[in-house]
Formats: sequence, structure tokens, C-alpha cells
Amino acid sequence: MTDAVPALPDTRARRNVAVLAAAQALIGAQVPMIFTIGGLAGQSLAPDPCWATLPISLIVLGSMLTATPLAALMQRMGRRAGFMLGTLGGAAGGAIGALALVQASFPLFLAGSFLTGIYVSAQGFYRFAAADTATGDFQPKAISYVLAGGLAAAIIGPQLVKVTAEAMVVPFLGTYLAVIAINLAGPLLFLFLDIPRPPRRDPAHHRGRSRAEFLRDPAIAVAIICAMVSYALMNLVMTSTPLAVVGCGFDTGIAADIVTAHVLAMYLPSFFTGHLIARFGAHRIVAAGLAILAAAGGVALSGVALEQFFAALILLGVGWNFGFIGATAMLAQAHGPEERGAVQGMNDLLVFGGVTFASLASGGLMNCSGGSAAEGWAAVNLAMVPFLALAGGALIWLTLRPDPTS
Repeated sequence: MTDAVPALPDTRARRNVAVLAAAQALIGAQVPMIFTIGGLAGQSLAPDPCWATLPISLIVLGSMLTATPLAALMQRMGRRAGFMLGTLGGAAGGAIGALALVQASFPLFLAGSFLTGIYVSAQGFYRFAAADTATGDFQPKAISYVLAGGLAAAIIGPQLVKVTAEAMVVPFLGTYLAVIAINLAGPLLFLFLDIPRPPRRDPAHHRGRSRAEFLRDPAIAVAIICAMVSYALMNLVMTSTPLAVVGCGFDTGIAADIVTAHVLAMYLPSFFTGHLIARFGAHRIVAAGLAILAAAGGVALSGVALEQFFAALILLGVGWNFGFIGATAMLAQAHGPEERGAVQGMNDLLVFGGVTFASLASGGLMNCSGGSAAEGWAAVNLAMVPFLALAGGALIWLTLRPDPTS
């Protein structure tokens, strides 16, 4: 009898996890597609190769700027409305990107990339939505299972790139047309989502914490720092990977295979990351993630042979998984339901702000830091060091800090 009571609410949670995992797998396939060819398409359109990854930066900038409004919309109208709006943004971005390729217009391509960021921002909330109806130890598992849907996206997306990238006279046009189709079909999944709207705050009795107060909360602040560093460094390296691989003499198909291996490594651990968090605690899993990210940088700096690209990107994916899921679990436990929209919106605003900076820096470091692709690739990976030190120091400080409740 004791076990039956907590199982009831998790029946709904498991259904929502299945829907969100399917969305992560199918609609989310567009993300590895765009990140595989976005820099290459940008390089073909940009007036200066230093701006090759600017389209990726605009995607992340769009994610950053729409995170807070999307969180507020979902706080008022529910998760389904926000997720459907995200697919509309993704379809619009794909359509404008396709038109830009036909017209060979870099500014138009940047505009489409910005709108694609609306979808990326909405997808970022899938992990939080997984925790909305979950209880107890199932919360980190729910977050982990939803992100595991990215495992299918890791296979579907790059394989679609292989089929579509050169399918038309205009390179990459077929890929962007496939992105439009994915976004138009995706909203059907969200009809099966069953997440109630969060309770409204009564301003007469509960004003709620401000953003400054959230950031003064050590648990929230460190969770955000670790999420920012994990995601930004993964993006920094992944964005420049196709440029580095092609620049070192391999073809686009090999670059797609390396991105596939990377995205598989991002999401495959999700089947057990939640269990590890429940057993060892989110702090230790985040620490492991940061250490693995450092190892990825070390492997990348050791050379530019094919096996080194694969090994570095696989480690990068696993490190992101532990660091980002662990930080998400830390954040989910640090606020109440009535603060959900405010905290999560602020978190993703800051996380995607860091990712925007990383993706913009990636192209400059890769193409404008030395006389060869190998030198640019080394510069990208060396840039990880200070940020890993920041996140690691913050996590150690939080762990050693006396518990104020004791």
C-alpha cells in the first residue's frame, strides 16, 4: 500500500516523459542537422570566413532572447502552447534559411537562423517539463529519459543531412526543406501532453523572489554556472568541429559521422544519468561531467587524426550529458512550482547567452587563430580551460559551504 501512493502521480509523468522523449527524438532531429551544415552553409555565404559560425550564433541568440518570454507564456498558458509556438518558429526559420540559400543572401540566412532559435529555446524546456509532474527520485530520471530521446535525433538528423545536403542544385537547400517538414509535423505529438498549468502566485500573499534574489541563492547560482559552462563549451567545440574536420582534409560525410558519434554520446548516457544522480547526488555527477569535458579538450589538443576527432567529440558529449543534466536536476530542486517560469526563464536566458558567446567565438577562433585548421582547432580547445576552472571552483565552493539549515 505504501508504494501505491507515490506511483499514481508518476503514471501521468511517465506518459509525459514518453511524449517529450518522442519530441526530442523526432522534432529535435533538426538541431544536429542545422549544427552540422550551418557553419558550412555560413562559410559559403559569408563575406569573410571569420563569420562562418555567425548563423549558429544567431540561432543561440534567438534561443537566449526568447527563453524568458517562452517561460512566461508557458507559466500562463501551459507547456503545450509554448512547444507548439517553438515548432512554428522552427518552420519559419527553415523557410527563410531555404530562401536565403536560393538567393545566396547571408543577411537573410542570419534572419532565418535567428527564428530557428525559437524552436531551440522551446526544446530546452522539454527537460523542465519532464519534471513538472514527476515526484521524488523520479524527477532526475524523467529529465534524463527525455534527453535520451536525443539519441534517436543523433541518428536521424545527420543521416538526413547525408541524404539531403547535396540532393538539390543549391547545396544544403534540401536539408532546410526537410527541417520545414519536421516542424510542421511535430505539433501532433504535443496533443498527447498532459501537464497542468502551474499555480498562479497570489500577489497579496506571495510576492515571489526577484532575479537578484534567485542569483543570491547559492544552489541556484551554482546550478546556472555549471549549466552555462557545460552547454557553452560543448557548443564552442561542436560548432567548429565540421570546419575543423573538413579543413583537415576529410569530407562532409565524415564530419556528419563525427557529429553523429558526438550527439549519440550526448544522449546515450541519459538512460542511466538519472539513476546515477539519484544514487550519488547531482553535485558529484556535475563534477564528473566537468572532468570529462576537460579530458575531451586534452584529446583534441593531442592531434587531428580521425580517431582523435571521434574520441574528443565522444568525450565532449558525455561530459555535456553529466554536467547539463546534473545542473538541471540541481536547479529543479532549488525552487517551488510558483517560481518555475521565472527561474527557468532566467536560467535559459543566461545559459543561451553563454552559448551565444561560445558559438560566435568558435568561428573566430577556428578560422582566425593561426595559419591552419589544426592551429584554429587547438585555439578552440584551449579556450575551454578558464571556464572549466570557474565551474569547478563554484561547485567546490557550494559543496564545502556549511548547510544553513543545519
